[in-house]
Amino acid sequence: MYRFLLTPRWWGINVFAVLAIPVCLFMGSWQLGRFETRVDSHRDQQTQADQARTADAAPLRDLLPVSTETSGRQATAAGRYDAGHQLLVPDRDLDGREGFYVLSLLRTDGGKALPVVRGWLPGDARSRTDTAKVPAPPSGEVTVTGALQASESPSSKGVRTSGGVPDGQLGVISAASLVNLVPYEVYDAWITVSKASGPLTAVPPAAAPNSGLDLKAFQNLGYTGEWFVFAGFVLFMWFRLFRREAEAARDLALGITPEEPGSPDGSGGPDDARQKRSPAEAA
Repeated sequence: MYRFLLTPRWWGINVFAVLAIPVCLFMGSWQLGRFETRVDSHRDQQTQADQARTADAAPLRDLLPVSTETSGRQATAAGRYDAGHQLLVPDRDLDGREGFYVLSLLRTDGGKALPVVRGWLPGDARSRTDTAKVPAPPSGEVTVTGALQASESPSSKGVRTSGGVPDGQLGVISAASLVNLVPYEVYDAWITVSKASGPLTAVPPAAAPNSGLDLKAFQNLGYTGEWFVFAGFVLFMWFRLFRREAEAARDLALGITPEEPGSPDGSGGPDDARQKRSPAEAA
């Protein structure tokens, strides 16, 4: 009764099912593993953030390049602020309020400059009234302590890149964004000071990239469910086709032929219609 399984059509169906189901299960397991990795990374990041808040500050050179282990660590750097290249980073929210960062470049003894977010101010970076409150950076040799951060990208959390920014402002805090604005090299990192002075409010450090439970993590979880659903759908469709073929084969074995198109009882063909006409209708 199941000889139909040996037909070329069913060979194709079986091969497709045998290949598709393991592939769907593998992809679902891989996406689940990605989600679990992000959960573990988020947990580790929380632990590291707690440790970073209590750990002693380390020299900047000992923490570079920035990684998930060093992001958020307290770093120290000595040098002089470049008062001629102070920049404002617009459209940065803090505690639900709109404002902007005040960024100064610290010229270190090594020659490179370190971007330092000295703090946050409420208001609009394009308003002269709001920017008039920005304090000048300290003069002379200073030692800065703050949380180490990786360079931002246009997709980083909190970054708004709609349209350009005017002179004196910076949309993305990164060495790539600063390369054409200053005449010296810049570290591929930045720090946000722990204690802000004057009217500035200290900016809390952000989590390291790809280490939190962001939208991508929950996308991985959603893809996991989709792949497992695909595997179940393939199995369901195979079983449905198999049952239909098996029922048809069983009916043929019992001498039950499929109904002809037409009426539900199998009649309705032209010959049947002529036989059912009365003699008067036939005349």
